[in-house]
Amino acid sequence: MKRVALLLAGVALQAGVANAASFDSRGVARFDVGYARCEAKFAPMKGHRDEAYLAVYRVKPDDKSLARLAALRRTPEYQKERKAALAAKAPAVAASAASSAGNRLDQQCQALWAETRRFNAPTR
Repeated sequence: MKRVALLLAGVALQAGVANAASFDSRGVARFDVGYARCEAKFAPMKGHRDEAYLAVYRVKPDDKSLARLAALRRTPEYQKERKAALAAKAPAVAASAASSAGNRLDQQCQALWAETRRFNAPTR
């Protein structure tokens, strides 16, 4: 019985660490830049950036998590990382227009959107 309680406590702790670790400036900035490319290609994805980011990390989009993301996006670290991510994406965007990378992007966007819808679907 004691081992089961310890196991459950360990799993809960790992889930909490995973949720806390998912809100880092660099990761959010890189996700936002990539998601903007998806929004440009797929109209249904527009306006659902936070939901998609949280779904990737299996975090429910409640007021607290949305506020944490908004606060993170206002930090100077995020702004710096976003500029760096945009600069790194510029050559990739030009190259993807002429290659099969555009098709890969389409597949990734569609998979992300499907996962977002699946995670945020009402439970039965």
